[in-house]
Amino acid sequence: MAIDWNAVATVAAPIIALFVGVWVNRWFESRPILISYFSHVSAFRHIPEGGEPLQVNTHSVVLRNTGRRSATNVRLHHANLPNFNIWPVVVHHIETLPDGSQDIVIPTLIPGEEITVSYLYFAPLIAGQVNAGIKSDQGFANQITVLLQRQYPRWFNRTVIALFFVGVVTVFYLGHIGLRVMTQ
Repeated sequence: MAIDWNAVATVAAPIIALFVGVWVNRWFESRPILISYFSHVSAFRHIPEGGEPLQVNTHSVVLRNTGRRSATNVRLHHANLPNFNIWPVVVHHIETLPDGSQDIVIPTLIPGEEITVSYLYFAPLIAGQVNAGIKSDQGFANQITVLLQRQYPRWFNRTVIALFFVGVVTVFYLGHIGLRVMTQ
């Protein structure tokens, strides 16, 4: 059975062009992109002189604008807002919502700006009961998982990338040869 490649190309070209167009538009459009992640979660047991043992908890949330536009009215929503510190210091205020929850509101987060919000609180409150989402006027922040990882030298990373591309080209070449053999 012979494959009519003109028909396949006629059907596939607009579909591929649609996906490429959407990808190019997302890649090059100027918009804020907020990402957030937990940098640490810690618990300490403190025993004051002559007092009861005390459980002290802390965690930090890192928020970064990786986009090409400023994010406006960035809101860090909290079910319970404990003591906190923002570093580096940025203009912010606290808004209490009708349900009793609170938002830390940052008027503007410029492109490339990164802040760390550190929280300090006591048991029975835990990290999962503090943060309840981050959003701005332009949309929600993407929460990503971050793990400590060894950083390899630049020459090693470039070698791996080059070998990856050689492998991709080889696979496409062998696939092309295989299709030619099947159609003969």
